Amino acid sequence: MGKLYLVPTPIGNLKDMTFRAVEVLKEVDLILAEDTRNSGKLLKHFEIGTQMYSHHMHNEHKTVEGIVKRIQSGENIALISDAGTPAISDPGFLLTRACVEAGIEVDCLPGATAFVPALVNSGFPNDKFVFEGFLPVKKGRQTRLELLAEETRTIIFYESPHKLLKTLAQFVEYFGAERQVSVSREITKLHEETVRGTAEEVLKHFENKAPKGEIVVVVKGKD
Repeated sequence: MGKLYLVPTPIGNLKDMTFRAVEVLKEVDLILAEDTRNSGKLLKHFEIGTQMYSHHMHNEHKTVEGIVKRIQSGENIALISDAGTPAISDPGFLLTRACVEAGIEVDCLPGATAFVPALVNSGFPNDKFVFEGFLPVKKGRQTRLELLAEETRTIIFYESPHKLLKTLAQFVEYFGAERQVSVSREITKLHEETVRGTAEEVLKHFENKAPKGEIVVVVKGKD
């Protein structure tokens, strides 16, 4: 029987790719990629010639069974997402669960995950924290915010640039204007930036300077 490897890829700076990640991607029989065009550039940079197959949120329900059978037949397969660690707000959970249930060994390599540097950079307590990922777009969003308003642990969110202002405005509404917030964007990239302050101050900052790039929002827990 083969093995499933979950391989983190850089979230921006290609120098964050580990030697082990490159080695695994060169040695496996197949690489499952969230976006083969995007991942193709990464593989070319590191001179990795392994065959790729598209595996993303729109087809993973249909492909999991076939992938499990291939691993059971002896193939070693690696899963990568566009950036960061697979299954963290990216495809990977369904395949991992199916492999575990089938008795297949799963090996997740350590590597880049955007929320870790954002959490540490925030200066907020990080001995206990809650990772929320993306908030619900519509259904359940208000209920979730009302619940999180009482959370005493540091809270971490992912957010897109075009929704950041709405989210920050809702933090002011549900968490209070004085709640401490830290917004990190473009982590490890050329224009990396972290903006800290009250929810109201950070909202005003991005009202005056349109947000761009990949964004992680860290919110201090309720005192």
